[in-house]
Amino acid sequence: MADVKDMSFEDAMRELEAVVGQLERGEVPLEDSIKLYERGAALKARCEAKLKEAEEKIAAITLDASGAPVGMKPFDVQ
Repeated sequence: MADVKDMSFEDAMRELEAVVGQLERGEVPLEDSIKLYERGAALKARCEAKLKEAEEKIAAITLDASGAPVGMKPFDVQ
């Protein structure tokens, strides 16, 4: 199982969808459901972090007077 912190957005989202599907079907024993829920929470947090990074990059694009992109201003990732 891949380490969540190293996953791309797409990989994390794909696995999160699989986890949700397993939990929704209710065919997983309780102990495994708890582990799946915890994994799903970590995957959700990873997806949110990757989306925030993308939003910050988009927000950093500078535009000229006509609205055309001309460069990027620096931004702080925290």
